Amino acid sequence: MPITESEIKDLEKMARKIRRDIVDVTGWAGGAHIGGALSVVEILVILYFKYLNVDPGRPQLETRDRVVLSKGHGGVGYAPVLARKGYFEFELLKEFNKFKSLFGMHLDGNKVKGVDVSTGSLGHGLPMAVGLALGARAQKQSWLTYCILGDGECNEGTVWEAAMAASHFKIRNLITFVDRNRLMIDGTTENIMGLEPFSDKWKAFGWIVKEIDGHSFKDLSNAIEYAKTEDKAPVIIIANTVKGKGVDFMENQVKWHYGGLDSDLIEKAKSSIDRMYGV
Repeated sequence: MPITESEIKDLEKMARKIRRDIVDVTGWAGGAHIGGALSVVEILVILYFKYLNVDPGRPQLETRDRVVLSKGHGGVGYAPVLARKGYFEFELLKEFNKFKSLFGMHLDGNKVKGVDVSTGSLGHGLPMAVGLALGARAQKQSWLTYCILGDGECNEGTVWEAAMAASHFKIRNLITFVDRNRLMIDGTTENIMGLEPFSDKWKAFGWIVKEIDGHSFKDLSNAIEYAKTEDKAPVIIIANTVKGKGVDFMENQVKWHYGGLDSDLIEKAKSSIDRMYGV
């Protein structure tokens, strides 16, 4: 159902909490891919706290919706969302990326409850998501697959092979997002390997494109509602975002693709996040 103002307020509270969690986990780990984790927060929050048909008490429920975080380096943002949803205790994240921890920098689906697919090797998430969606259709199951791509990841040829397959097989039980923050590890996407005209590329591959503000819960909700009812072609939601969103000294800064935080920077980052939410 369309999102309400009350739901938006609740989701914004959760998004603030997750951003602060990302800062804490990055500090505990000694470093993480914090910039791209902060940019994808609203996408993960609206999926897990409004749309997904999942049960944290039964993480292997066959009828659950599936999520493929193809930009697996965003695990430092994904893990707190799963913890806050109730898949495991948040305190476990104090061991994030440490020796013998369940939580590597890229989350392992064989170790972390709630993770459907192990990702991190870029370009493979959409192919796996296409396979999951085809599998559901073949078994006449109603669950949906959601895939989240990074924009730099769209340099990979496997993304476009999967896009072509999704269009050819008329896959309509797959909803895909691109976290379009325009930065990757070595610089801007357009300098490293230009993606534009990005929307036109997806359209040429037979997809319906919805381009939105990826930090707007209302925009995200409208796009998801549309994608759930579209019956002609797969839908790609290009979510325009800001790398490092909420932390003023990280926003749109390529150097914060990966970084560590000492105690002073942790407090500075949290203060910035609170200011953004008017707290």
